[in-house]
Amino acid sequence: MLTPGELAARLNKLVISILLVGHQKCSPEWHQLPRSIRHNSVWLIIKGKGSFTINGKHYPAEPGKLFCFSPGMIVERTTDPEQPLEYYFLRFHYTETYEEKEQWIYRNAAETAFPLEGMYTVNNTPQLIYLFEQLDILWKRRGHMTAMRRKILLLELFLTLIQDFRAQKIAGDTTAAIELTQDYMIGHYQEPLTLESLAQMAGLSVSHYSRLFKKYIGYSPIDYLTHLRVDRAKELLVLSDYRLKLIASSVGYTDEFYFSRIFKKVTGVSPRDYAKKHRFSPLMDC
Repeated sequence: MLTPGELAARLNKLVISILLVGHQKCSPEWHQLPRSIRHNSVWLIIKGKGSFTINGKHYPAEPGKLFCFSPGMIVERTTDPEQPLEYYFLRFHYTETYEEKEQWIYRNAAETAFPLEGMYTVNNTPQLIYLFEQLDILWKRRGHMTAMRRKILLLELFLTLIQDFRAQKIAGDTTAAIELTQDYMIGHYQEPLTLESLAQMAGLSVSHYSRLFKKYIGYSPIDYLTHLRVDRAKELLVLSDYRLKLIASSVGYTDEFYFSRIFKKVTGVSPRDYAKKHRFSPLMDC
């Protein structure tokens, strides 16, 4: 899939002419047998369930799914009889026309593929439904200013799609960045990690990083790191005879007294009391 920026660049070079706009509610028995698509079209599913097959590949048809069909595709479409599909559709022609280095470039649809093809998941469905509704209303009217308004709405529809894809990409990149720092903490909890260094690793500001980390993980970054250290300290207290100072140092604390305060704050008991309660006795069965 093209990046949002690449998609915007490609769409900016196209002149798009609307052929048909509509809103359909399928009957429970609706089923279109495999057919070769003749026109470019975009379908937004708003209700119900179904299944679309594009060039032999199956896709779920459900609210929040947007399908972009291109000429030559072999498509089969069917609805769930208990939850019939409802959708908006837009059929269009296009040509590529743009100026480059003071020269106009022209390419017809056969020479340049439309940059959207197949199935996409969209999050901002309400805004897309609104734009399709307005296009559907304007399609029933005539006049030069109405035609201009349709063009503006069509561009707004594609811009909304690009913004939706961009928001999804940022969210995905952010989640990956949060998981990267989470994994780093698991492997380096004994090192002197700081909130600033973790935020820098994620490529985010400290406040934004802290907020997102808590949203995705359930703990603040420092609380998460603290629990990692305390959990490892519990293991050492139970399974070894190491001195408290050495255990504190091995989990990232240079001050054993500070470590003891943190440990008690998290567990409710001091490290020594925890060790007495949980350490295995040689006389006990394992």
